[in-house]
Amino acid sequence: MYRCVIAATAALAFACATLPAAAQAQRPFPQNALRGVIAFDNPPQVTLNGKPAQLAPGVRIRGQNNLLVLTGPLVGSKLVVHYTTEFTGLIKDVWILRDDEIKVVPWPTTVEQTQTWTFDQAAQVWTKP
Repeated sequence: MYRCVIAATAALAFACATLPAAAQAQRPFPQNALRGVIAFDNPPQVTLNGKPAQLAPGVRIRGQNNLLVLTGPLVGSKLVVHYTTEFTGLIKDVWILRDDEIKVVPWPTTVEQTQTWTFDQAAQVWTKP
């Protein structure tokens, strides 16, 4: 019985020790994800790159730990993000970037750049022509 408790405690300690490393793993972003700065004013109204924009009704916002985040706690914040839009122009997906992800440059900020640059999906790196 005592050995079971020790084994369970050791397993829990190992899981807790490896969790931060797993959380910092490279997140895969889609090829159509653009980089921008978003300010959460009064959701679904936001400011994207200094211009008014709107979140889609089913928007998915992922925090730095890649877990879903509600818009309420983000009101008043201004964050560097990757985002995708619907065909209507509404913001569909948002990933709040960590510092190491922000350092990955270049990353396109316009649709035109995604059409002319080359994207390595596995390495999550863009290359300018």
